[in-house]
Amino acid sequence: MSTDPLPAAAHADHLTEVLRKSGVLGDGRVADVAIESSRPTILSRIIRLRLSYEGAADDAPSGLILKTGLPERKGAKFSSGRQEVAFYNQLAAVMPTRLVPGCFEAVLDQDSNDWHLLLEDLTDSHFIATAWPLPPTMEDCKRIIAARARIHAYWWDDPRLGTLIGTWLPAGDEPVQRFAAEFARFVDRVGDRLPPERRKLFERLIEAGPRLNERYHSHRDLTVLHGDSHVWNVFLPKAGASDDVRIFDWDSWRIDLGTDDLAYMMALHWYPDLRRTFEHPLLDHYHAELVARGVKGYDRRALDDDYRLSVLWHITTPVWQAANNIPPWIWWNNLGRTLLAVDDLDCRALLP
Repeated sequence: MSTDPLPAAAHADHLTEVLRKSGVLGDGRVADVAIESSRPTILSRIIRLRLSYEGAADDAPSGLILKTGLPERKGAKFSSGRQEVAFYNQLAAVMPTRLVPGCFEAVLDQDSNDWHLLLEDLTDSHFIATAWPLPPTMEDCKRIIAARARIHAYWWDDPRLGTLIGTWLPAGDEPVQRFAAEFARFVDRVGDRLPPERRKLFERLIEAGPRLNERYHSHRDLTVLHGDSHVWNVFLPKAGASDDVRIFDWDSWRIDLGTDDLAYMMALHWYPDLRRTFEHPLLDHYHAELVARGVKGYDRRALDDDYRLSVLWHITTPVWQAANNIPPWIWWNNLGRTLLAVDDLDCRALLP
């Protein structure tokens, strides 16, 4: 147990109120709260709380996860928390249960940008498939990609997209020009470590960007993405072959092609030998799950076309990661792997 002082969101009286509002605590009350563990991630702090009660508390959780921001990232270009609080308040509240961790409270202070989440503690019932950077087995990858398909299918072409849920990116070349400016800074940073041929690929992508974005601006066959969809943001159930897979860490969600999540999972994070072996069967498995969940008019060829387009666009991801002070040991390796995937899948054929 940690001896760190309790954050305000973890005080017993506050938790009593939160759990009563959530309907899991009746006349009892939280009597004591202990910090079982506390660890920083790149963008946040994860605190595991152990709770004890007085009075009737049969249905109350024995523990919670408190997720909150890092003080040193308050002024960062990418400030975490805002998107994830919105996800749990707006999207998770209407989604089928058992797709994401349960959330008891999601709060953002607009003035201070302080935020926190009080989440279901799945530590004892679930596990993360592997320790980073080891990829999971094919069987676990199928479970992960099926869970992504279930979430994508739920939001597929939902009429709330872009109105009640998220916003559409503006038409025109403004998003591409923002990337062009960031890429110029990236080139200054890496210098000759980005060979001329690779730099030319980025320049061609920037030139073709408005045309390639026509796929997005069709507003057809789009869904809610996780946006940071590596395999270590997924809890798998410990009990046998259960499909109670939960996807967490939703601070980068947006509306876009479902294949963006798949390319992020595979092309960005896997080296060619494994990706070549797993990629096609997992795309088959994803498509079959979409169809089983009611997605119509999106054939297997369309999935392949979108996947190649997503892989091509993902060469921009390491550039944005570098801009947001993600450590080089993450974005540099992501860049190399994604460029290899572009070569493998002939994504240059999508460019003029």
